[in-house]
This record gives sequence, structure tokens and C-alpha cells, in this order.
Amino acid sequence: MSDENTNTAEREIGSTRVFDAPRELVWKVWTDPEHIGRWWGPNGFSVTTKQFDLKPGGLWLFTMHGPDGTDYRNEITFSDVAPPERLEYDHGPSPVFHTTVIFEEEGSSRTKLSMTALFPTRAERDRTIEKFSAIEGMKQTLGRLADYLAAQQAA
Repeated sequence: MSDENTNTAEREIGSTRVFDAPRELVWKVWTDPEHIGRWWGPNGFSVTTKQFDLKPGGLWLFTMHGPDGTDYRNEITFSDVAPPERLEYDHGPSPVFHTTVIFEEEGSSRTKLSMTALFPTRAERDRTIEKFSAIEGMKQTLGRLADYLAAQQAA
């Protein structure tokens, strides 16, 4: 087996964050179309969901609307759904990548979330970082999730 297949770090973008919310709530707002569209995406973006079917082989078809009016069509195919611990999906049509999201309990009221996107090549990862500001976008998306979780718990 080559290093390209065993050492994936150069093909990944990842982030880990601890949320002041129980794992079940973090899972719910990540996997319920009534919630995810309210926080998904970088700052200033909104989401229109066309289809959301949370099961292996199920699709989440949505459009992200940028603050400049640009629309970004997205298609996610869920490959592993293990409530409330793990979610895996493939993203397309461009860029193409596989994402794994791990939800870990941190005591009774906090959740450690680890999100890793794996690209087919280092060049595709680098292009995605440059063209879509993917690292900052992931950071902002998880920041919006933190704000949304705080609002849900205050309600």
C-alpha cells in the first residue's frame, strides 16, 4: 500500500470544537433539516434544502446562498449514520470529498465534535482551500453552530 493511501493528512481539512450542549442536542441540530438550515455555512450564508433523507444512501440536496448573491449547489450522500455518535457523508458535485463527524460526550452537558473532510488528492484539497476558503468556512460554520446551540438552550 502506498503512502498516498495510508497517510491522509495532506488530503484533509479538519476541525475539533467543544460545545456547551449535550450530545443529543448537537446531533439533533446537525441531523434535522428544520435546524441545520438555520446555522449551516459560513457567516452571511443561508441554506435552502430541497431534500433531506438521513440514512445510508440518503441524500441532502441543498443550495447555499452567499452574501454576494452567488448560489452554490450541494449534494451530500450519507454513508454512515450512527446516532448520536458518528455521521459520514460524501459531498459533491464540486468539490468532491468524504466527511466524518464524530460526536463525543464531554460529561453530561458538553460535546466534543471532530469533523474531517478527506479529499481524493492533495491538489483538490488545496484548490478547495484556495477557491472556497474552506478552512475559515469550516471554522465559521462551527461558530454558527455554537451560537445556534446556545440559542436553542436559552429558548
